[in-house]
Amino acid sequence: MRIGIGLPAAVPGVDARVIGPWAAAAEQAGFASLGVIDRLVYDNLEPLTALAAAAATTSRVELVTTVLNVGWRADPVLLGKQLASVELLSGGRLTAGLGLGGWPEDYEVSGVPERGRGARLDAAVATLRAVWSGQPTGQGGPMRRLPAGRPALLFGGLVPAAFVRAATLGDGWVAPLFGLETLVRGAGAVRTAWERAARPGEPRIVTGRYVSLGSGGGAVADHYLRHYYGEYWTAARADTATSAGELHDELARLDDAGVTDVVLYPCDAGLDQVTRLADALPAAREPVTVAP
Repeated sequence: MRIGIGLPAAVPGVDARVIGPWAAAAEQAGFASLGVIDRLVYDNLEPLTALAAAAATTSRVELVTTVLNVGWRADPVLLGKQLASVELLSGGRLTAGLGLGGWPEDYEVSGVPERGRGARLDAAVATLRAVWSGQPTGQGGPMRRLPAGRPALLFGGLVPAAFVRAATLGDGWVAPLFGLETLVRGAGAVRTAWERAARPGEPRIVTGRYVSLGSGGGAVADHYLRHYYGEYWTAARADTATSAGELHDELARLDDAGVTDVVLYPCDAGLDQVTRLADALPAAREPVTVAP
């Protein structure tokens, strides 16, 4: 199981200048990926901009969205250009986990209806692939063509159509950042859809977990998760690790569930969180590893 670390891009009030040093420290520590989550009406950095900043200070680590909400992004051509730019800036390290987004206010301010969002996502994927193949052209010629299959795609969602999408249009599934039973059921459905589609190999099963290490870590987690999830915060808090022991137990559960990748999202934007998490992982390395 590959272990990554989230960028602190969704920690309210984060000093955006920490993103570059955070990413560099994470790569140096051996984390397999750098992740971002996505909201619009919230005190967070725009996720693709954050990944672009991370790309500038790293050279090896995977950059992944868990997930990017396509449902309320009205212009898939522009989105394709943005994703392609991160792919190029990073030298081909982007994995775009795509989803619909469930916060009603994000749809409201975007002027995009929630109804029909699944069909719009399917249409958007076709447009993204057209953009990356250089099909759109104009007076100055076509858009930049990317190598076939790049950037890599994953899909989130908890309905049957989402599982089929993950198995047929991408390389696997992004599970929610909490809820083991939900993850196990979804992973099983994705694997079944993968087999029915006669795909070779196995799908990637990607998830994330919140962590809050150090003195007062529990209080920091409580504050952050209440702020981000509101009435749903207790479900997220139940799967949040605030000690090396809790982290070990949670990683073991995820490994047993067949997770291939987990991104650990610190609830604190302090750069010391990268070191704290890296130091905690040796006690939690069996049967998981940090390196890809």
